[in-house]
Amino acid sequence: MPALLVKILSDVVGFVGGALAGYWLARAAGIDVLRDLHSNASVLGIAAIGLGGGIGLGAARRWRQARDAG
Repeated sequence: MPALLVKILSDVVGFVGGALAGYWLARAAGIDVLRDLHSNASVLGIAAIGLGGGIGLGAARRWRQARDAG
């Protein structure tokens, strides 16, 4: 598989997977981001989604570096 395609796909899978994990973590905490758009709890839910996406993207990049090194 071409290196650019691996980079793009791993970034997409990492970010989307992390964002979904953040969304479900917020849902488990009782925060429905899609329903309560104008509440303070919604801001926490959106932050959880953003943090999850960032963590997932970082994990994908670490995986890719380990794959390229080994």
